[in-house]
Amino acid sequence: MKCPACSNTLQQMTVEGITVDVCKGGCGGIWFDIREINKFDEPHESAGQVLLDIERDENIVVDHNKKFNCPKCQNIIMFRHFFSIKHKVAVDECPNCGGIWLDAGELRQIRSLFNTEEERHEAAGQYLQNTFGDELEAMAAESQAKLEKARKFANTFKFVCPSYYIPGKQAWGAF
Repeated sequence: MKCPACSNTLQQMTVEGITVDVCKGGCGGIWFDIREINKFDEPHESAGQVLLDIERDENIVVDHNKKFNCPKCQNIIMFRHFFSIKHKVAVDECPNCGGIWLDAGELRQIRSLFNTEEERHEAAGQYLQNTFGDELEAMAAESQAKLEKARKFANTFKFVCPSYYIPGKQAWGAF
């Protein structure tokens, strides 16, 4: 596979049973297949230590404004997004295979964002509450009001429909 950032040939590196592709001697980037990054993204995961200092050529400058092609899918352009709600590290992800490309130093930054998965989930929940909390509460209240109205309406049919009516079992009527 070719490095999406500098076109160097990626080299496979096995760390605690997981094989990742690194741009050793090039830009120092790392390719993670789908969900592999989850084994390396927290500071307590010792496996990630080995990947923090990939040998790189300091003369190679990566153009972060350029869109990268997926090294695995080749003709698919990866999309860039923030790795977490803190919006500090932008990663490139393939929409086809789900792999993630990290430029040199980005794994170190990701590992410094949260200590555990629980902290990450808590921060995401807090972010969603701060961003959409009022709207979600209003939607829930509106849904509850509509449900009560529908129940009242349906309750009136108890007296209109015959007592032997079983919904969906009769050949007559719209019910």
